[in-house]
Amino acid sequence: MVKIADSMSFYLVQFLNGLAFSLLLFILAAGLSLIFGMMDVINLAHGSFYMIGAYIGLSVLRFTGSFWLALIIAPLIVAAIGLVLESGFLRQVMKRGHLDQVLLTFGFAYIFMDLAKWIWGADVHSITPPPIFQGSVEILGSMFPKYRLFVIVFGLLVALVLWLIVEKTRLGAIVRAGVDDREMVSGLGIDIDLTFKAVFAVGAALAGLSGVVAGAVLSVYPGMDHDILLLTLIVVVVGGMGTLGGAFWGSIVIGQADTFGKVLFPDYALLFIFGVMAAVLIFRPKGLFAKGGGG
Repeated sequence: MVKIADSMSFYLVQFLNGLAFSLLLFILAAGLSLIFGMMDVINLAHGSFYMIGAYIGLSVLRFTGSFWLALIIAPLIVAAIGLVLESGFLRQVMKRGHLDQVLLTFGFAYIFMDLAKWIWGADVHSITPPPIFQGSVEILGSMFPKYRLFVIVFGLLVALVLWLIVEKTRLGAIVRAGVDDREMVSGLGIDIDLTFKAVFAVGAALAGLSGVVAGAVLSVYPGMDHDILLLTLIVVVVGGMGTLGGAFWGSIVIGQADTFGKVLFPDYALLFIFGVMAAVLIFRPKGLFAKGGGG
């Protein structure tokens, strides 16, 4: 009985670790998925927004001593940076095809990484969680960090708010219609360019928000954008482009596969993730939760 209880505790703790990581991935992937689905833009600098958000959050925390201010200010600054990138650069290459978009945003990703090294240095930093979420709680005899429980609850709240906006508001209806048929939305007299800017800014802000929250779990360092971007792209592929539900469930699948793969089979952890992606590409090439996913 003791062995069974210990086993249950072990798997529950790993599931919770996977859930916390999954919801961090979701906050990041939701913006990327909607941007691609609505704007048909591949933004490989999306991970850079995540990294910049983490660094700005770190600076705000050091200057003010408030984690909550960092959680508010960093996404707003990242949203402004995203608008500059979209208006000044991406707008010029949107109609040239995905290759130009990939080259442009990939170049910006390296620019942002070098800027981060120049401003904040190459050392590894960590964002200190607020005192209320420091320490651990006991779950079935095992200790689990309070902050990771906060990440789970916070991620679920963000998912709920995004779902309400996308499914229950006029803006959400425009976004969903824009994902399905941009030309039709534009023909109805809706300022689709303004909607694009709003979606891009929100996507960048979500990436920055994810960076601040992740900074207390995964640390802050140059290159963290590249480490997370690959997983985020896999989430979008698995879940389906342009769908909030796809980003959510894709994040759950990949987050749990990554966590249990690293714990149970550390030498073959990537096999789990890429195995899931390969299976989806073969049997559901548009994603598990995309419309017409079997196509």
